[in-house]
Amino acid sequence: MTAPLSHIRVLDLSRILAGPWAGQTLADLGAEVIKVERPGSGDDTRGWGPPFLDAQDGGERGDAAYFLAANRGKHSVCIDMATAKGQELIRKLAGECDVVLENFKVGGLRKYGLDYDSLHAVNPRLIYCSITGFGQTGPLKSRAGYDFMIQGMGGIMSVTGQPDGAPGAEPMKTGTAIADLFTGLYSVIGILAALQARETTGRGQHIDMALLDCQVAMLANQATNYLVGGNAPGRLGNAHPNIVPYQAFETGNGHIILAVGNDSQFAKFCEIAGLHDVAADPRFVTNRGRVEHRETLAPLVAEAMKQRTSEEWTDLLEEASIPFGPIATIDQVFANPQVEARGLRVDIERPSGQSIPGVANPIRFSETAIDYDRAAPELGAQTRDVLQRIAGLSADEIAELETSGIIARKQDLA
Repeated sequence: MTAPLSHIRVLDLSRILAGPWAGQTLADLGAEVIKVERPGSGDDTRGWGPPFLDAQDGGERGDAAYFLAANRGKHSVCIDMATAKGQELIRKLAGECDVVLENFKVGGLRKYGLDYDSLHAVNPRLIYCSITGFGQTGPLKSRAGYDFMIQGMGGIMSVTGQPDGAPGAEPMKTGTAIADLFTGLYSVIGILAALQARETTGRGQHIDMALLDCQVAMLANQATNYLVGGNAPGRLGNAHPNIVPYQAFETGNGHIILAVGNDSQFAKFCEIAGLHDVAADPRFVTNRGRVEHRETLAPLVAEAMKQRTSEEWTDLLEEASIPFGPIATIDQVFANPQVEARGLRVDIERPSGQSIPGVANPIRFSETAIDYDRAAPELGAQTRDVLQRIAGLSADEIAELETSGIIARKQDLA
């Protein structure tokens, strides 16, 4: 089976997470992704550890797990972008690609002749995706943006964390960099749409992606709760702003998530929990009423949940088809039989024989395949191959570039 994007070639000039996440997703879908890195150091995240891979060459350490999380399936090419010859090489590669990904500051690549206008002149069919903190327009366009600050500015921290007055109350970021990750995925959606549009127009285009835009967009119901109701939502801990009871509750020996999504589920829950008076109370019959009276209802449910162990609740809730779930640690996640059955852990060998663990792409196709045959690359490992095969350089030209330091020398590569 041919991968969906096996006909697409991507030049990935990005680093850290949002851009690389987009590049990895495109690689998973079959695109050939060429990651351009700085000679000597590469993507900053190669050093963002511990943990690190064990070095295979007797060195101090290998790549950080962080780098491995976002760079599967790519070719690594080391080119010094600050040199005129390096810029020429990148333009030559762009001329042979369908997509360019970059996350430099607004206008940062213009001085290198690698901005959209310059590369569009070289390749009018090019899809050029720029990822920045605040976008290509607006009063903050020149400011650098990082996930943590974007979570703060974009509102998600104002609705994440314990409510005021509760122990540990403060605005809280999420446990993963969701502004970066969502921006990476929105970028892929934009790129796929632009590729489809190119089939009609024959021309590429510039895609302007901003972390702040994506963070605001993913506020979803919390944003429309404000826009419709006029009140800014606050922090509710693990409770839901629009559904009750829909939160984590303490049991007799731990915690469990109860996710009652409709009125019939609530009636069934009350039956197995022995809350017959609660079920008959007109304040709680509908979800609207339960939300309006959450301060009264939640303690009643909480007290009932403490009367049984998590294991007992698991049996009862599953039999009654009431949505629930445990709160698993990440080691427990990968030991879950469902996670194992779905193949969510993948192990891919580098050419050196080193096995690299990772998390599978969650997309499942019926007619095409995602092949995990290329691990996150060692720094510059494909420099020679890409420059010969795609840029058309001879062995002598590559040797000259190595000698001048414009590309990494073979002996300097990991």
